Amino acid sequence: MQAAARAASGSRASSAGVKVSLTHQQGGWGTPVARSISIAQRLSPPHSGQRSGSIGGGGCVGMAGEGRVLCYGRRVIRFAIVAAALAATAAQAQIPRSTPVRVPDTLAARVQACTACHGEQGRATPDGYFPRIAGKPAAYLHNQLRHFQAGRRQAVGMTSLLDHLDDAYLGDIAAHFADLHLPYPPPAPAQGTPEQRARGERLVRVGDPSRNLPSCNSCHGERMTGVQPAIPGLLGLPRDYLIGQLGAWQTGMRRATAPDCMAVIAQRLSGDDVSAVASWLAAQPLGADARPLDRLPAPLPLRCGSDLGGVR
Repeated sequence: MQAAARAASGSRASSAGVKVSLTHQQGGWGTPVARSISIAQRLSPPHSGQRSGSIGGGGCVGMAGEGRVLCYGRRVIRFAIVAAALAATAAQAQIPRSTPVRVPDTLAARVQACTACHGEQGRATPDGYFPRIAGKPAAYLHNQLRHFQAGRRQAVGMTSLLDHLDDAYLGDIAAHFADLHLPYPPPAPAQGTPEQRARGERLVRVGDPSRNLPSCNSCHGERMTGVQPAIPGLLGLPRDYLIGQLGAWQTGMRRATAPDCMAVIAQRLSGDDVSAVASWLAAQPLGADARPLDRLPAPLPLRCGSDLGGVR
């Protein structure tokens, strides 16, 4: 019993890894009722100064218009999942041993791993890098899960969570989050100068015909809440996430099924354009009805691949 107690309280970190153990017995520490979780490597802070590639099993996306690179790794995502697991286990440890612990065998329970990064019920706040996934069109979410599996989107942490799942189950996960129509938080404070935000709004609403740049709302809907079955909304997303994704399309780190119309558009945007568009979008509130539109009033301005589920 004393040896078990020493093992439970003696977590040690080394260059080989960090091991966290949590054991409990009513009346004292002893017989394990929880699990031990190992992290293969020590945690490290985000890196910068690299244009692309991987950092400790993760990756980087160019922050277009910002002169910097945003890096992330599987260690960050694993740490978030480990923290969520430990919190749940600690709560479980308060239950008397005689009380059975039953976890419901439901999809909602199984996708709790997603909420470690994407927020409660997938409704991430405007702060940080991880996007909201609640309420996005199901076919869009399904396509993105496929792209992570296939390497067309770069996030090793996501790939490691998905690489053993079959396509039907990915569709079930997508449908679950698509059906969560939850309130949005207030937008983040506006960034940039009034002139920059005005430029961003003009590109979103009108585009730039002189450069053959269509407006954002010609594809993503007049309210910018997306279009069924597979075009996402652009409001309620963090500015850094928007910049990172446009930068990833510019550098080829994010791709979609050919013809990749978003890659074509991103290549026509300057760094200042990207910053202006992202700053304006991130500062916009959403109305009471933030659901995707059923259809667009006109054909898409560019030819796009099968990702859009037949929208033309």
